[in-house]
Amino acid sequence: MAITTKNRRVAIVGVGYSNVGRNTGLTERHHAAQAANAALADAGLTAKDIDGVGSWGGDAVDFGYMMGFQDLRWELNVGVSPAFIAPAYHAAQAVAAGHADCVMAFRIMMQQPSSAKLAAGGAMLGAPSMSDTVFQYPYGNFSPTQWAGLLMNRYLHESDSTEEHFAKFAVSQRNWALLNDNALQRTPLTEEQFLSTPYITKPLRILDCDYPCDSGSAVIFTTEERARDLRQPAVFVDSSSLCSIHDMNFEALPDMVRTAPVKASKELWARTDLKPSDVSTAHLYDGFSVITFQWLEALGLVPQGQAGPFVAEGNTSLGGSLPVNTDGGAINVGRRHGANFCIEAVKQLRGECGERQVAGADVSVWANAVGPFAGAMLLTKS
Repeated sequence: MAITTKNRRVAIVGVGYSNVGRNTGLTERHHAAQAANAALADAGLTAKDIDGVGSWGGDAVDFGYMMGFQDLRWELNVGVSPAFIAPAYHAAQAVAAGHADCVMAFRIMMQQPSSAKLAAGGAMLGAPSMSDTVFQYPYGNFSPTQWAGLLMNRYLHESDSTEEHFAKFAVSQRNWALLNDNALQRTPLTEEQFLSTPYITKPLRILDCDYPCDSGSAVIFTTEERARDLRQPAVFVDSSSLCSIHDMNFEALPDMVRTAPVKASKELWARTDLKPSDVSTAHLYDGFSVITFQWLEALGLVPQGQAGPFVAEGNTSLGGSLPVNTDGGAINVGRRHGANFCIEAVKQLRGECGERQVAGADVSVWANAVGPFAGAMLLTKS
């Protein structure tokens, strides 16, 4: 049998969240079902329309059975990969190639820390191999905030950015969040307040880190032809990329500043006629704020080493030349592992963002992860 290579144009037609919050008391299944049903309702589809499912850190087959997806032709479970961009990228590719016609990508995040799961006898999905951890754990290096602190320190050394620039970025993101009723952090923030918050791993502060929460997110991909008959205006996948450059040992990267986002960005722009200057809004992973700065530079939206000064000039804020993380970012809306950036990009291109809507938005880029793996997706209105 020949391999299908139809190269069909792909559109995003439905997006949805669960009832996101801190310690919601809901199970992963509850969050998955809520997000999936919200995305189906958004698109005007039903369970019988879905013939493909992709997930990060969840069982796609079990999820499909739970949701009543009766005729799945394509399934994907990924673990060690750049979070939500992985199932989103592969879902779009599956539709483009004709392996499925209507694919849902989903991601569930629960606030319970990995340490609690390990104490209960569980295992960390996607944890570094033992060959990595023997060079980390004996020295007290357990937490992602530790390598993020190392990364941020190196970035500050090599760039023109300062801690004060990160304060301005935090205020910019919080101001976006104040316009988003679904953000979890909506208290006004000043630069002085940010700079008075404690370090987690110097120079990384607590407000440089995304906000743990319970959440479910779902996005539906289908063909351009199918999208024409659905409820929402289609948002098209113009280009996408997914890459890795190293194993899971973040601390052993040969260059901590120029990591996988550089490669992912190069691939993204090589697959489109659009240019960085065409981007209306950018939605860039902020598991730690320094990662957003790295993506701004890797994507060519800002010259190398100039993300801090760019932010300080107000360019990423409401009314700026390049609005960034217009939902408030994961630091304020809660940890969604990248799904919120995809969903916010779609909503901006649909013109659904109310007070935070960017006028004339027609091209959006969203990007996920850093270090050994990364991915990005370019979305257009037409």
